[in-house]
Amino acid sequence: MTLILIGICLLGVVGAYFWNNPMGHTRSFMIARFMNWFPLGMTYAFLYMGRYNLNVAKNALGGLMTKQDFGLIFAVGTWTYALSFLVNGPLVDRIGGKKGILIAAIGSSLANVAMGVLTYLLITGRLHINMVLTFSVIYSLNMYFQSYGAVSIIKVKAYWFHVRERGVFGAIFGTLISVGTYFAFDWNQSIAEASAIKSTSTSYLHSFIHSAFTSAATTTDAVWSVFFIPALILVVWIFIDLWLVKDSPEDAGHASFDTHDASSGSMHVVYTAKELLAKVFKSRLMLLIAAINLTSGFFRNGVQQWYPIFAHEVKQPGAETFQAHYGFYLCIFGIVGSFAGGYISDKLFHSRRGPPAVMFSALVAICSLVMAAFLFTAPVLVAILGLIMVMCSIGVTSLMAGTAATDFGGRKATATSSGIVDGFAYLGSGIQSVSLGYITTHNWQWWPLFIAPWAILGAIIAYRIWNELPAATRKYINEVESKKHKVA
Repeated sequence: MTLILIGICLLGVVGAYFWNNPMGHTRSFMIARFMNWFPLGMTYAFLYMGRYNLNVAKNALGGLMTKQDFGLIFAVGTWTYALSFLVNGPLVDRIGGKKGILIAAIGSSLANVAMGVLTYLLITGRLHINMVLTFSVIYSLNMYFQSYGAVSIIKVKAYWFHVRERGVFGAIFGTLISVGTYFAFDWNQSIAEASAIKSTSTSYLHSFIHSAFTSAATTTDAVWSVFFIPALILVVWIFIDLWLVKDSPEDAGHASFDTHDASSGSMHVVYTAKELLAKVFKSRLMLLIAAINLTSGFFRNGVQQWYPIFAHEVKQPGAETFQAHYGFYLCIFGIVGSFAGGYISDKLFHSRRGPPAVMFSALVAICSLVMAAFLFTAPVLVAILGLIMVMCSIGVTSLMAGTAATDFGGRKATATSSGIVDGFAYLGSGIQSVSLGYITTHNWQWWPLFIAPWAILGAIIAYRIWNELPAATRKYINEVESKKHKVA
């Protein structure tokens, strides 16, 4: 049933895409653009499945991986992800988004195979090594390749979407993140459950796992399949991307057009990697955008990553449906947050990204404080508050990394700008992972209380960019408004 509902949501997103055409593009252009962003987006969603499968594996591994072990492994991976953008952001700006997404999918697929092999060897007792160190190295390698995903999809987006359309694309991008979390938590959880050696299930998934990834001598749950299956799915999307994805309208046989972002009038300029990085790190505005995303990364994974572990340790009577279908609820709330942020930005604030970021961050601060007050007494309320916080964080991420960074970085520096902004989100995620791994080992009460100050900080920083717009965008909006007044 949940899969059907997710399919309906995706159809709704596709419908919203074709309905929203403020620039008056031709139908053939709209179809060609759809044939680009959809396979790119689905590849990115399945990259999430191969990224957060570690969360599901942690619960399945039990005592083999403690909370502190998990927090450290995840932190090392997220910091690798963040720092990787210093290299692959400028690289994707040079080689294009299509090659970037292929690097992401191929590399992550191979890294997931390696984690699957490692898990098999550890669980079956064939290998006795430092699990934290080994998992940290391989998971970091996975996250290095994963970091090509977001910058690649945004790089392609920059050439196909006008600034006035990017709020809606930010919503689409957030939707793809949300669908990815559904795959990551619900599909991976289904794989973990089907991998149980004592399961009486006769499902195709159970049969496939035990015929493909186990032998007659296997006496333990095939947890390693949580890594192998996402790797196989990514291989399928590699071939689809090779076939369908085009870096720009010209590559697909359509005329290029001015997107009125920060690169307008300077598309002929060729930047070196050093110049691309300087465009970000010497820009006060880009650093503010990155700082906002750092806070959103903190509270997004501060909830998304830790609620399943909290619910696993502290029984949540009445909230079992949220545990059983966690990925589904994350997906639905994430889609709502993404479209709410895009609509508020494009329709109410003339494509300014700061206002909705302020609203979302403030709401997270309120929710975290209420959650702290009812953490052990109202399981359903805690689950809903957590989902609202994730909803807001995905709204902020889609606005900052998926939209604002592109607007102010421009087409020529899109991958570098969005990559560094996204990287800051994972710096925040790494901080919370280490911190909460330690804090929750001693007292869960501090979990939501530790999130609140970061949300307040995010709202304060976002307020500082309330009125910011790229000069080309502001000029375009003024010209459109002027024409409307003349007609009136």
